[in-house]
Amino acid sequence: MQNSKEPSFRENVDKMFDRAAGTLELPLGLAEQIRTCNAVYQVKFGVKISGKYKVFSGWRAVHSEHRLPVKGGIRYADFANQEEVEALAALMSYKCAIVDVPYGGSKGALCLNPKDYTEEELEHITRRFTQELAKRSLISPGLNVPAPDMGTGGREMAWMADEYRQINPS
Repeated sequence: MQNSKEPSFRENVDKMFDRAAGTLELPLGLAEQIRTCNAVYQVKFGVKISGKYKVFSGWRAVHSEHRLPVKGGIRYADFANQEEVEALAALMSYKCAIVDVPYGGSKGALCLNPKDYTEEELEHITRRFTQELAKRSLISPGLNVPAPDMGTGGREMAWMADEYRQINPS
């Protein structure tokens, strides 16, 4: 449990940004615009597992669309939350900008421990998550590119790509 006196991960990312921005002569309000996440979306969806429905929560944050597409990993972790996703999306924007990679920053997460599910169950969950993200245009090859992160890898990305192609065959 986090001590209430300690800053959160998101607060630490913002403090790091504020220190860096303080060394620059930015126009009034620009630092706030850069620091702020453009959008964050939460999805909840049910999946039938072992005869019972389980509801999952997931997020996709878009920190900056200053360059398109945006990119960022999708993680599976039982401690995932919106604040973490926003902080990681911001860090992705900063990393891409610092090394001049032509992408904006994004990040996604699904609150689950992948070790708690069989491969077949994980595939079904991943495909449902992909459907929820894709129907809201929260992932797409030209605008918002997902990538592996903690708890996901090539297998999950292949399921996502396959599901995306089934939804968007063109």
